[in-house]
Amino acid sequence: MVEQNCVYLDADGYDQKAIHVLGTDKVGKLATYIRIFAPGDCYDEAAIGRVVVDANFRGQKLGIKVMEHGINYCKKHFSDSSIKIGAQVYLDKFYRSLGFIPISEMYLEDGIEHQYMKLNFRIVNE
Repeated sequence: MVEQNCVYLDADGYDQKAIHVLGTDKVGKLATYIRIFAPGDCYDEAAIGRVVVDANFRGQKLGIKVMEHGINYCKKHFSDSSIKIGAQVYLDKFYRSLGFIPISEMYLEDGIEHQYMKLNFRIVNE
């Protein structure tokens, strides 16, 4: 948030509802972070947001790992829902590589271009 000049605490008021996922290195330094929401807590769908990889840990594919963790959590706990994200437009290729597709036009959030994207999945129980 500091890096993108968006410094504020829980500006959207959703932190209390979120499942917070933190990834640390071997000595406990925070490397990655995401918030996960149950369907209805943020959007009608499950949601993942505030995807962060500390600058010191970039280039190690930790963004993919933390997103895959979030996606798998949603599949396990919210299997009847898709996942919606508000993604920065410049990360379109990254999110598409995880199966997300754009579902909106570009919009500005804190002066940064974003778009809504969605990942649809269905678990078949046999």
